[in-house]
Amino acid sequence: MTEASFDQDVPAGAQYVPIADHGLIGDLRSVALVGSNGTIDWYCCPSFDAPSVFGSILDAERGGSFELAATVPARTKQFYFPDTNVLITRFFTEDGVGEVQDFMPITGDTGAEADRHRLIRRVLCVRGSIPFRVRVAPRFEYGASPHTLRVDGDVAVFESAKLSLGLTATVVLEADGTDARADFKLAEGESAVFALDQLGGEVSPRRCPRMEAEEQFTATVAYWRHWLHASKYRGRWREMVHRSALTLKLLTYAPTGAIVAAPTTSLPEQLGGERNWDYRYVWVRDAAFCVYALLRLGFTGEAAAFMKFVTRHITPGDGKPSGPLQIMYGIDGRTDLPERELPHLEGHYGSAPVRVGNAAANQLQLDIYGALIDSIYLYDKWAEPISSEQWDDVCALVDWVCEHWDQPDEGVWETRGGRKSFLYSRLMCWVAIERGIRMANRRGLPADLAHWQQRRDTIYRRIHSRGWSEDRRAFVQYEGSDVLDAALLMMPLTKFIAPTDPKWLSTLDALTDDLICDSLVYRYDPLASPDGLRGDEGTFSICSFWYVEAMVRAGRVDEARLAFEKMLTYANHLGLYAEEISQTGEQQGNFPQAFTHLALISAAFSLDRALG
Repeated sequence: MTEASFDQDVPAGAQYVPIADHGLIGDLRSVALVGSNGTIDWYCCPSFDAPSVFGSILDAERGGSFELAATVPARTKQFYFPDTNVLITRFFTEDGVGEVQDFMPITGDTGAEADRHRLIRRVLCVRGSIPFRVRVAPRFEYGASPHTLRVDGDVAVFESAKLSLGLTATVVLEADGTDARADFKLAEGESAVFALDQLGGEVSPRRCPRMEAEEQFTATVAYWRHWLHASKYRGRWREMVHRSALTLKLLTYAPTGAIVAAPTTSLPEQLGGERNWDYRYVWVRDAAFCVYALLRLGFTGEAAAFMKFVTRHITPGDGKPSGPLQIMYGIDGRTDLPERELPHLEGHYGSAPVRVGNAAANQLQLDIYGALIDSIYLYDKWAEPISSEQWDDVCALVDWVCEHWDQPDEGVWETRGGRKSFLYSRLMCWVAIERGIRMANRRGLPADLAHWQQRRDTIYRRIHSRGWSEDRRAFVQYEGSDVLDAALLMMPLTKFIAPTDPKWLSTLDALTDDLICDSLVYRYDPLASPDGLRGDEGTFSICSFWYVEAMVRAGRVDEARLAFEKMLTYANHLGLYAEEISQTGEQQGNFPQAFTHLALISAAFSLDRALG
């Protein structure tokens, strides 16, 4: 047995893998990003919002990684085992072909197995013979906490102050500082297995022999296929829609029903810029939109789980400055999400700062009330009726919106340039009240309908009077401005305005002229509407899919189809999207982004229906 103490050095020449060159695996508690080179360079244990163990995507030298690759020159290709979230990375060399199968077994919600968080990497040589090398270099607490290493044959234990991980292998491991490594060669038909486990009270990790790895692989494949089988989608682009659904499922936190906006933090919206945020939390807006997308596909279980999260954690509170609801919550429902920077990490390709936590949690964003109540309305209509207690909460929220809808707020894009009377916020306040009225009328539920209707109509008239610019012949970003905003693409999607209304068609044309480039949509122009941040950003992918859907509803189906097909070409090799797309077509921002994938599902659904 050998032991070593902490040493942060990693091999010279460590390099970054672009955001898009990754696949995603997970166990409904956390995820890992696997680069196309076979390296796991993002993994938080034991949950989405826990400190990273592997974080080389944010600092190639200090972040930590799990490298596994051929040691001879090789071309690599990645794909998902069909209809699953099991990722295959293939290595093509002069002497043979090998592959790494990466997956995280799905366990039950209770018992010791639920806390195991096992990550399995199976290496197979399928043709010829290939030499491989593995190097497991965890860096605990975002690379800030020291650890020790104990190696005994085919077992390695990494111990830090707050977390211990055990690595078992079917090859002999050796210590290299505080990293575990091995060199091995596989001939055709041979395999090796590496299993990384979170350790609780165990003295040493439980081994994962080849037969058990095969059984876990089969069980994980069966789990994902069984889950996807519930999809009711049979239209065009089925593969992309189902990949988006599988991705949204990976972003759910099974113990509470929470849905995170993205599983990463601080992946830059612009290389070298400061627009780097932590998205590993539950945005009320994003999660509510996810419920809508999943309900459309027939996944009522995920919608029900999120509704339980809503009932348990985000019912109306005591009335903070940000309103009775926060815009985001922790995956366990916590409300305290302090934002801080990690100056010891250089950021993806040097794009500092790296942030954890999110100060936007304290912002006032009035649109979240419409998003949440709309999702409750759809759940009540398509899944099962909400309870009387839930209806009381809805009434409390609608009553609050009726009294506070005309406040300036930070808006849907969480700008840090001061509050304004954003039109999208007004729109979604109208949605909140209108959907409450619909539920009350449809089920005969008690409500102050006269008051609600008066406020709903007031907001409607306010938007048409103060949100419309005669000079631009368009609805604008905020009252009194002539700036456009892609969020307004939601106006016909929420049924606020007819999709063929002349005022809306004029707005659609103006948005096309100002914010759209080759079917890709910018959120807004930060030069015309300063957002308090330096630098530029790419086109916003959810808006590009909103644009498709808005054109479908306006009857411009051929244009919509072309825009949709173009948008599909910007997906990565696995069908995954980040938040934004750069000037050169690269993925930017946190990855993968729930917002983008739920909008893809909705756009595909609407476009397919229009095509017949």
